[in-house]
Amino acid sequence: MSGPATVRVVLADDQPLVRTALQMVITDAPDIEVVGEAGDGAEAVRLAEAERPDVVVMDIRMPGLDGIEATRRITEAGTARVVMLTTFDDDDYVYGALRAGASGFLVKDLALDDILAAVRVVAAGDALIAPSVTRRLIAEFAARPAAGPGTAPRGGRGPAGITDREREVLTLVSRGLSNPEIAAELVISVATVKTYVTRLLAKLHARDRVHLVILAYETGLAGPA
Repeated sequence: MSGPATVRVVLADDQPLVRTALQMVITDAPDIEVVGEAGDGAEAVRLAEAERPDVVVMDIRMPGLDGIEATRRITEAGTARVVMLTTFDDDDYVYGALRAGASGFLVKDLALDDILAAVRVVAAGDALIAPSVTRRLIAEFAARPAAGPGTAPRGGRGPAGITDREREVLTLVSRGLSNPEIAAELVISVATVKTYVTRLLAKLHARDRVHLVILAYETGLAGPA
């Protein structure tokens, strides 16, 4: 029987070989176990409801119900956190997945160990976006003709009600930097960075780090590095 610290995972991908590869790696990880596999989005939603896993590793393109809509249903129901895993890193898919509530977005060319690390990060309540995806998001938002309703103009100072230091931290979060990297950039401790991130989550009513990234883009704080 698995101990209480074991991360329970559902794998959702229409390619059996991908699921098999992940299953093999996870079998060797003592702290993660696969509790179900799905070949399409509808089955992923059903498994998430039945098994209540910690994390669903979700392919973005699947027959029938796609990964974005499946992610939306799972996150709205609160049945699991979702890591999107795909060969596609097209801007529209990335943004759609994050808006649907995904807590991570990874491309399949990452090493399998990196994918396992991402599962652990998301299961612990944090969020993760591959740096290549972050760069694409920045470029996509920079190319938009205007910010969305109720947001600051592009190139503005970002969300209202945050301090200058919080704004600096949010800008670095939006560029995909980890807490230790932000600490090094701003010459502060990692604990202090965590405090700023916690304050930002509360002030901006953000569900997680990914949501902070979206807010930074939408309010014009994030731009081409």
